[in-house]
Amino acid sequence: MATLSNSTNIFWQDCQIGRAERQKLLNQKGCVVWITGLSGSGKSTLACSLSRELYSRGKLSYVLDGDNLRHGLNKDLGFKAEERTENIRRTGEVAKLFADAGLICVASLISPYRRDRDTCRSMLPDANFIEVFMNMPLELCEARDPKGLYKLARAGKIKGFTGIDDPYEPPLNCEIEIKQDGGVCPTPTVMAGQVVTYLEKEGFLEH
Repeated sequence: MATLSNSTNIFWQDCQIGRAERQKLLNQKGCVVWITGLSGSGKSTLACSLSRELYSRGKLSYVLDGDNLRHGLNKDLGFKAEERTENIRRTGEVAKLFADAGLICVASLISPYRRDRDTCRSMLPDANFIEVFMNMPLELCEARDPKGLYKLARAGKIKGFTGIDDPYEPPLNCEIEIKQDGGVCPTPTVMAGQVVTYLEKEGFLEH
């Protein structure tokens, strides 16, 4: 009797209705908008604002928020380097499915390691992975500290906190960079507009 394993004796099942048909139905092209940056840089703010803007245009999106995912899919993972990697891998696989379904998937995670983000990029055709770097200075993010996590990290009550005692590796070739202009942060509407303009230019908002 053959012994079954996790990686053999499995076959890909194709269906008659595929990505092209789903995109035609939705009149849009599936993709992943991956928002990365420090805690407090505005990732979730941008994700929600972008989702609202797409909705107002009749475009279907879904937000994968890092904290929300840790309440369910990734609830068994901590914050060690290998667990962060698995957290991003799982999220990348889910995001790929949403894009294949024809949705604009907006993933909002710190995702501090460049290698892990590049792994997610490799799951899709390169043009369908849009990396958005929230390039906000640590001082600003720490001053905001919306969840009180920087304060806890500075007090030594949280170990391995990104930007304090664990590194954040900024993107080298992101599609979109959002940063301050003359020391002023762009509004959520302006940030979302920047991403929507890119999506329009690249043809994702039509089939």
